[in-house]
Amino acid sequence: MRPQTGFTPNVMTLGKGPRPALALHCTMAFGGAWTPLSKALPELTITAPDMPSHGRSPDWDEDSEFHNTVYAGAVAAMPDGQFDLIGHSFGACTALQLAVRHPDRIRSLTVIEPVFFAVALVDAPDTIDRHDMDAQNYLKAIQSGDREGAARTFNRMWSADAPAWDTLPERTRAAMCRAIHVVPGSHDFLYKDTEQLLAPGTLDACTIPTVVMRGEQAHPAITATNAGLVARMPNATSSVIPGAGHMAPISHPKEVAEVLRDLFARS
Repeated sequence: MRPQTGFTPNVMTLGKGPRPALALHCTMAFGGAWTPLSKALPELTITAPDMPSHGRSPDWDEDSEFHNTVYAGAVAAMPDGQFDLIGHSFGACTALQLAVRHPDRIRSLTVIEPVFFAVALVDAPDTIDRHDMDAQNYLKAIQSGDREGAARTFNRMWSADAPAWDTLPERTRAAMCRAIHVVPGSHDFLYKDTEQLLAPGTLDACTIPTVVMRGEQAHPAITATNAGLVARMPNATSSVIPGAGHMAPISHPKEVAEVLRDLFARS
């Protein structure tokens, strides 16, 4: 592990419920993105750290390992005692790291559309070929140094029903441009499984009550990844949110909350 020296995440606290939770956001969001889910789950007190280069956290130094800096920030933000762990997209991949390294601290695990594509590369590599084709415009923009173009196309790829780029507030666009460079910085973790989560005795030994969730309109690479995780994790179940895409915790918080309540009842 080579996390960024001295990185301390900005941390938000959402809700005042009796059940503590740690929630890890997706790329180009921030801890406050969990507000809709917090309102739908008043029984939770959600601790929500900002990733590097996101929200009010310091910038990633572009030299350390981004995913391990995120992981270290998540560890630093963990509530006392046992807690429910919720992760979305890249945050869901960090949640998987936490689950295998701190299983005694985690009461339940929810991973929503994890972009841990190492699973799909093993189980359904054709879906990764399609994902990479869909990502060509983003990749061209980031390789040419066009952060705004990269942020715009990346946002559209994962949030097809989001408002048009030009209609977003300038502050929101600036935040996305600030964060977009972390995507290639996490490639090896997501594609090559550099943390060895797929090694025997790792995810397959994780017995935490788990829900692996996706939207009904999920990209095929996400669908394959979710199916592969459920097949590998002995106490995991699958959930599909009707009508939702990649941003289910924000677009469909009530439906996501219903699934989580079922999970909480068995954990």
